Amino acid sequence: MRTQEALAVRLRAIARATPWCMQALHAVAQLGLPHCCIGAGAVRNLVWDALHGYAQASALSDVDVAYFDVHNLQPRREVELRQRLETVLPGVPWEVCNQARVHLWFEDAFGYAVPPLLSLDDAIATWPEFATSVGISLQPDGGIGIIAPHGLDDLFDMVVRRNPARISLDGYAQRLASKDYAARWPRVTIIA
Repeated sequence: MRTQEALAVRLRAIARATPWCMQALHAVAQLGLPHCCIGAGAVRNLVWDALHGYAQASALSDVDVAYFDVHNLQPRREVELRQRLETVLPGVPWEVCNQARVHLWFEDAFGYAVPPLLSLDDAIATWPEFATSVGISLQPDGGIGIIAPHGLDDLFDMVVRRNPARISLDGYAQRLASKDYAARWPRVTIIA
């Protein structure tokens, strides 16, 4: 039987074997943020590309950097951090978001209000699909930390399943249409 720890070992091995991922993890670590990770589509692409045996990484629309800082909720801080990342590792489509301020802009972006998130783990637990509700970070000791509030099964089983914590059925349907997962990774299972 496969355990979460065995999947975590596998995720760490895939990350370490993928140069773009390790470069991104090192760049993000240089920000010195205590609660920070690369997550969502970047981790999904990393794993699904490896499971499909792709020699060339799938194109990333962005590399999501999520952090949690209740002491600085200014949007300018996200811009500053993204600019620092662009200096450290240029050419990467960085997207930086303080998860502590999501409730301040979410309603304008998606049409309904959400309560403030309590932590980085709490934030990741609300991301749209269980397979993308995963974050990884480079720890001070060189290890790779993993945040996976819903586990790693959907990520490694290549299952796209709606996380009802935040995304509506309509929003999920729109994501499925725009992402076109099966064209990129033919072995995925999509649960509509």
